Amino acid sequence: MIRFWLVSVAFLLAAPTAATAQSNLAGEWRYWGADAASTRYAPLDQIDATNFADLEVAWLWKADNYGPSVETIYRATPIYAEGKLFTVAGRRRAVVAIDPATGETLWTYREPHTTRWERSWRQNHGKGVAYAEVDGRGVVYLVSPAFFLHALDAESGLPLAGFGGSVDLRGFPEQGVVDLLEGLGHPYDPDEGIDPRVGSITNSSPPIVVDGVVVIGNSNLTGRFETRTENVPGDILGYDARTGEHLWTFNVIPGPGEVGHDTWENDAWSFSGNANAWPPLSADVERGIVYIPTDAPTNDYYGGFRPGDNLFANSIVALDARTGERVWHFQTVHHDIWDYDNPLPPTLLDVVVDGRPVPALVQTTKQAFAYALNRETGEPIWPIEELPVPPGDVPNESYSPTQPFPTRPAAFEMQGLTVDDLIDYTPELRRMALDIVAGYQIGPLYSPLLHSENELGLRGSVMCPGAGGGANIPGGPVADPETGILYVVSVKSCMGRVLIPGQEADDGSDDSRSGSTVVEWHYGGTAGFAGPEGLPIFKPPYGRVTAIDMNTGETLWWIPNGDTPSRIAEHPLLQSVDLPNTGQPSHATALVTRTLLMYGEGREGEPRFHAVDKRTGERIATVDVPAPTQTAPMTYLHDGRQYVVMAIGGDGVSASLVALRLP
Repeated sequence: MIRFWLVSVAFLLAAPTAATAQSNLAGEWRYWGADAASTRYAPLDQIDATNFADLEVAWLWKADNYGPSVETIYRATPIYAEGKLFTVAGRRRAVVAIDPATGETLWTYREPHTTRWERSWRQNHGKGVAYAEVDGRGVVYLVSPAFFLHALDAESGLPLAGFGGSVDLRGFPEQGVVDLLEGLGHPYDPDEGIDPRVGSITNSSPPIVVDGVVVIGNSNLTGRFETRTENVPGDILGYDARTGEHLWTFNVIPGPGEVGHDTWENDAWSFSGNANAWPPLSADVERGIVYIPTDAPTNDYYGGFRPGDNLFANSIVALDARTGERVWHFQTVHHDIWDYDNPLPPTLLDVVVDGRPVPALVQTTKQAFAYALNRETGEPIWPIEELPVPPGDVPNESYSPTQPFPTRPAAFEMQGLTVDDLIDYTPELRRMALDIVAGYQIGPLYSPLLHSENELGLRGSVMCPGAGGGANIPGGPVADPETGILYVVSVKSCMGRVLIPGQEADDGSDDSRSGSTVVEWHYGGTAGFAGPEGLPIFKPPYGRVTAIDMNTGETLWWIPNGDTPSRIAEHPLLQSVDLPNTGQPSHATALVTRTLLMYGEGREGEPRFHAVDKRTGERIATVDVPAPTQTAPMTYLHDGRQYVVMAIGGDGVSASLVALRLP
């Protein structure tokens, strides 16, 4: 009787407030980002400051049993619903149901082999699955690397009866699957997919279910590898969650007569592509709006063949979930030539700004901005200014003269690079850093790239943050909807870049590239740019966690991600230096609960998991985990006990899930 009362109290304490009511039940984690708002928040308090240090491993689940993989990176965040965990694993992106208390595999489902799966550039990039209740029954939705949508009964793992139809391919089920290429409308072969000379498309993130509609994004070949001007656009698709009927398609590259068509000059709308929505999606379930963060257009670092701002690339697009109609949009980068796509789902919060309630949306970016918008109207909460950016001189490139700069919140990482930013632990290291940057063009955010034949005789240019810096998919923000505080994990990063003639980069193969026309200029690598003696070229911190009050736009505090790496602390040139805590040069992986901010140090960090005071940033406790964390963790309440589950890998441990709980 006493035990039943304690469990009941635990569930009452876990009940979500109105601010967090985005279709999650008490103690569950039904979305990649915990809820449709992508807060990564759980209103649980069993694990707190008094007992976090007592966490121990409950179970370890091996992901590498589900197909060959040479990678230790495991990108999937499980969801928890109906008393089960659901996730994906392996290059075929098998769906797995796991017992949340023991780690036992309950059922598996794997899509049959296809040639188009073999051609997918994102086989091992699956971030998870979606979940919804249909006619009182739980359904798990998967989008595969081959670009099929599968609907599975959550209890049995069997294809959902009455959903979709048969696919004309050997081994596919007679129901429960939809060929998404049909919804895009391009000619294709069921086994081979779209002709590579036209383009290609795949997927890396789960869909989201809003108001009975499965909304699906997509991804493509990493843009820096694209050497052709043509590709298919990453159009957004909507399907009936019960039947699999195709309801709508939203064109991310607008055609004639559509809003944004005039931002594609040179008729580039007719042959250019990408602008994919490759991260997970967010939604306001009460308003029936789904928010789409989009990628750069073809290709990442040269756009002379696609002059104009290039809507709806590098944008947040708000769509009516039932109809697919555009509600509003905001473009974060015009005519992207820096690989500054939006790598994370927008975070939704209800805040109070100057005494008035505001339904907020915050998009954190690689360039270390947090764009704050009214999620109902798309209007900026605080002014966003169009400011001039430096022009470039790459032949035939078309540069945007301005880019949008938020007036608040302040940037959460270093933007651009100056001499004052260079490492200065010792005079010797300072001289080395100065000698290095003398061979490159450095400057502010949005500095243009140089080409290999530049008249300055420089090796290349330096962009800060680099394409892997700022806020990015391994980490990203978490938010406390009860306080309106956003916690952003980020990395300080600079990358060398140089453009080379496209013909030098293209291998001439029509099967390994999308499109047929070789670009005039193409990404030619990092131009040899690196810091002195294996050290970062800039001052620390190298990675951090920043708390931002979204009611005011003010930064409250920041802390380094973990501690100084041993390779830096023990570096021969730093033995006489009293180093500050530099933090790890990696994206922390975080979640937030009613009691704590918790984070792992991320890929290339140490195998540790930290608890932090949400108000002050003070570290409360640290526990060891078997290997470094790889992506966003999650938490849930099962049979009265709170668990924290995270993807790990490296340090001799293959790709796995580890679950922590109190003794």
